[in-house]
Amino acid sequence: MQNTAKINIQDEQSVEILDVPFVKATQNQFIETLHTHVKRKEKKFVITANPEIVMQTFKDESFKQIVQQSSYVTPDGIGIIIASKMLKKPIPERVTGFETMIGLLERAGKNHHSVYFIGAKDTTMKKAVKNVHARFPGLRVVGFRNGYFSNKESKKIRDDIKQLQPDMVFVGLGCPRQEKWIFENFSHFQKGIFMGVGGSFDVLSGEVARAPHLMRKLHLEWFYRLLSQPWRLKRMLEIPKFLLKVFKEKIATSTH
Repeated sequence: MQNTAKINIQDEQSVEILDVPFVKATQNQFIETLHTHVKRKEKKFVITANPEIVMQTFKDESFKQIVQQSSYVTPDGIGIIIASKMLKKPIPERVTGFETMIGLLERAGKNHHSVYFIGAKDTTMKKAVKNVHARFPGLRVVGFRNGYFSNKESKKIRDDIKQLQPDMVFVGLGCPRQEKWIFENFSHFQKGIFMGVGGSFDVLSGEVARAPHLMRKLHLEWFYRLLSQPWRLKRMLEIPKFLLKVFKEKIATSTH
């Protein structure tokens, strides 16, 4: 993987959990922070991390470096919030990739900012773009493409974004592929918020439903996903492993 200089430093107060610096802010505060960067035409790389993604940093050193060199890492998972309380450094609430994206799209619609989407299947992406236009009329979608592309096509996408200079680029290729793609191409861009959004285009298209509001409020979104997508069970088992690792680190720190 291309080795680049540190992209940015954490601009907000952060809480370190297993060597990952998490933003200590509410969802709305973080959206406003990113919106300010957009207005200033600044460039930021956002990673939304749940316990599974933190555990991935122990298996993949190059990915760990990417996470630590991003502009912001947000606590996208109730396990991160629990861990912050265990460490007596409480983070106020989850800051999810989906809510962050929706908040930015909403502000982009009001301010006629531009956006570029990468990910999902062609049919899914076209539905997502249609729904986004309907929901945020002032928003300018300057480009989009599916998530199935070769290295040669990847360069074309990079050049396309470089020329169009969108205010925001949302990449839904799944973790860690989306973060690695952003990191490898980041130095070529002049401005913009770059963020990995996983399967968010499936939700934006209407093909996949989000957990009901009450379940989200009760921090049971993970349970809803597990019921609707049982194959997630193996991934969900990373949460107790993560919390155990945090507990062991807490004990080790307190005995020194």
